[in-house]
Amino acid sequence: MKRLITSAFVVASVLASAPLIAQSSNDSAAVQAGSYAVESSHTLVQFTVNHFGISDFFGTFPGATGTLSIDPKAIASTKLDVTVPVATVSTTNKTLDGELAGAEWLDAAKYPTMHFVSTKVVRTGASSATVRGNLTLHGITRPIVLNATFNAGAVNPMSKAYSLGFKATGVIKRTEFGVSKYAPLVSDATTLTISAAFEKKAG
Repeated sequence: MKRLITSAFVVASVLASAPLIAQSSNDSAAVQAGSYAVESSHTLVQFTVNHFGISDFFGTFPGATGTLSIDPKAIASTKLDVTVPVATVSTTNKTLDGELAGAEWLDAAKYPTMHFVSTKVVRTGASSATVRGNLTLHGITRPIVLNATFNAGAVNPMSKAYSLGFKATGVIKRTEFGVSKYAPLVSDATTLTISAAFEKKAG
């Protein structure tokens, strides 16, 4: 009897949680066309550099905002505009965070954001595309290329908003943006890895 009650409790718990399980689809052709906003709480920009040729070191920039306009039937018309606050830089070391946001590195007081605007999107596979655009960082604007992959689309069970997830990667040379501290001992080549979530706008 005790085992039966326990089993019933487990089944009831699973059924109760079922509405919280998102029914996601990784079929890029099924993406809902329209305008989306960055879902800041679940979007991160990660940077990775090589430290003195010994190890890789990375940190993140939370707090991104921006917009995405997309139509799976016309990927070339995709528009992406994202702004990331640089003062939010976060590593495993608070002292280092302050240095990175300081005048010798990102100079967040003078240049508070990095800003990316797409200029060309080309499909490269069923769920992938190259996204070319202009990145403004440390007061300098230069073209960069991101390799983007569509993760999935689903109705977020918490916000009830239809949402999309993407991953994108690219490499920049930080000295080209005037961030040259310790280069090349700390590598000039900086890998950007973006995990982005977007919520469809109402209307």
